[in-house]
Amino acid sequence: MTAALLEQYRERIRTELDRVVDFWLKYSHDKEQSGFFNCLGKDGKVYDELKYVWLQGRQVWMYSRLYRTMERFHRPEILDAAKSGAAFLQKFARVQASSGPGKCAFCLTRDGRTVKVQRTIFSECFYVMAMDELSRITQDKEMQADAESMMDRLIFWVQTDSSDLSRPQLPGDPPINSMAVPMMLLCLVDQLTEGRTDVAEKYKDLSGWCVEQILQHIQRDGKAILENVTLNGKELPGCQGRLQNPGHALEAGWFLLQYALKKEDAQLQKTAVDKFMEIPFHTGWDKQHGGLFYFLDVDGHCPTQLEWNMKLWWPHCEALIAYLMAYSHSRAPLLLDRFKQIYDYTFSHFSDEEHGEWFGYLSCKGEVVLDFKGGPFKGFFHVPRCLYMCEKLLDGLLERQDS
Repeated sequence: MTAALLEQYRERIRTELDRVVDFWLKYSHDKEQSGFFNCLGKDGKVYDELKYVWLQGRQVWMYSRLYRTMERFHRPEILDAAKSGAAFLQKFARVQASSGPGKCAFCLTRDGRTVKVQRTIFSECFYVMAMDELSRITQDKEMQADAESMMDRLIFWVQTDSSDLSRPQLPGDPPINSMAVPMMLLCLVDQLTEGRTDVAEKYKDLSGWCVEQILQHIQRDGKAILENVTLNGKELPGCQGRLQNPGHALEAGWFLLQYALKKEDAQLQKTAVDKFMEIPFHTGWDKQHGGLFYFLDVDGHCPTQLEWNMKLWWPHCEALIAYLMAYSHSRAPLLLDRFKQIYDYTFSHFSDEEHGEWFGYLSCKGEVVLDFKGGPFKGFFHVPRCLYMCEKLLDGLLERQDS
């Protein structure tokens, strides 16, 4: 019975991944200026020509990963698109500073002129992922070096001096440990070190640092995962300190589990599941309407984020990966039950049977509120990464059932 259920999941996920890839191949490519259109309506029509650097990087990475690791996506149009996107990024993404190429822009015009620069590291993070993954296909050593150079700059900003981010330290705003930063760096270490022992040696201490920083977010005697803590791992006062982000915690959970499995660290594997999956699932799941809340306040106050009770696509994507990865490792039936619960909600609410791809923004009751398929924060990444990883995990589970 379990094998039949897993096969059913795999077939639906495989079909869904094909439809999502086809949607972006058909509608997002800018054949005149190169790069990708990010702002796509429900039927794929471009409604804004601005290009968001972190989404450009995500799309290059996703195309490259699919091309490199899945035979049915080993297609010339996918590789050509990845190369086009990477060329656009290398030409336009970096903003010129007095000392040379500086930060990556957040947003560009269609032809590559800078519109906005954010005081964060995330455009740079996805630049690294894009260049590293594509360089594995093309064997372009300069592109790989470009990725590592940007990674080294990120580490300097995070661990040594953040002044290049143009974010001055104000007296009433103490520095914090935001979970997004060590999570993202841990993801980048995993990307850069795959199959490269020399690079793994270079970043071996960073991954341990990232894990330590993430574990600081276990608070309230192990009963809560908080999004922001002090630099020494204490709870912050006010709304910022009470904030819970179930999707981020679940994503951190599978990042930690993936790392712990490689290290054969049984205790960290248990922490990843018990703390970073089970806690956010129990606190984040809407028992009345289903789905995961976007934000929560650990003390039950109304979060100050106005969209707190909406159901967004990406937390559900992270939950699917997390629980299927955990089940793949332990085979605990409870974890498969969790996956099924999230799967049933996700595929019945987000997937667009008419036009393809997924809606991203639902009301608390699960109704589509915003019907575009791509925007400044939703691109060709969370949905295809989720489907890709779940298909791979299901392949592994079914192969072991047959052996």
